Amino acid sequence: MPLDYHRLKSLPPARAEQAWTAQQTILYALGVGAMELPFVYEKDLRALPTMCAILAAPPLFTKDNGFGLDLRRILHIEQSLEIHAPIPVAGNFTGESRFDRIVDKGENAIIHTSRRIFDEEGTHFATAGVAIMARGGGGFGGGDPAPPVRPFPLDAPPDLTVRLPTAANQAMLYRLSGDRNPLHIDPAMARVGGFERPILHGMCSYGIAGRALIAALCGNDPAGLKSMQCRFSAPVFPGETIRTEIWRAGGGSVRFRAVVEGREVAVLTQGFAQLH
Repeated sequence: MPLDYHRLKSLPPARAEQAWTAQQTILYALGVGAMELPFVYEKDLRALPTMCAILAAPPLFTKDNGFGLDLRRILHIEQSLEIHAPIPVAGNFTGESRFDRIVDKGENAIIHTSRRIFDEEGTHFATAGVAIMARGGGGFGGGDPAPPVRPFPLDAPPDLTVRLPTAANQAMLYRLSGDRNPLHIDPAMARVGGFERPILHGMCSYGIAGRALIAALCGNDPAGLKSMQCRFSAPVFPGETIRTEIWRAGGGSVRFRAVVEGREVAVLTQGFAQLH
């Protein structure tokens, strides 16, 4: 059934508040496989930039949403993040989410949202963007134009490559930061979803690619990353190694993708990051 475009676009921003501790900052870092002391030790603790993507996220849809959306057919397909100010490692955070763009793709619809994240002093320190595919939600007519697609240099070898392993219990750790979907821990639920075993969270793969970018380009200083976006293309199984391939694009920008070694499957594509 086509979604209700005008009703979705007319919704006011959704707000959520979240108290976050330094221990949760450390747990997030462990969940994306970090072992560097500045990210896992409370002395001089620093937050990984990708942590902002999960902070103070309000639910945009409910089971009885009334928007013509089937929540069982929604897929998270893209993630972006822009850092505006130093990231606090603890505090009371507020997120304000809004619908920015809804694209009619015929059978499906692509919904782009953005979330402005503030600390308790009112400082706007990050904006997180999400694109979801509402399968079966297209066909409503009109809608917003699709965003432009940046060219990707697949015909050239990468300038930098970072290999980061995932642990067999990586999904078990990452889910403690908030995403308790049983698909990532329960073998029976994974099989229902069409997978031979539990898969890693896409946002965990995103965080691992973020670690690769700041390690390769910023000397592991999280303040060096200004923005990061990519598309989710395929799942990772815990225990696999993620190879992040990076192409310099000039002006402090890079293109990247993430590939599972051995299977040689691209799991994050259309990656773009900007450095300070």
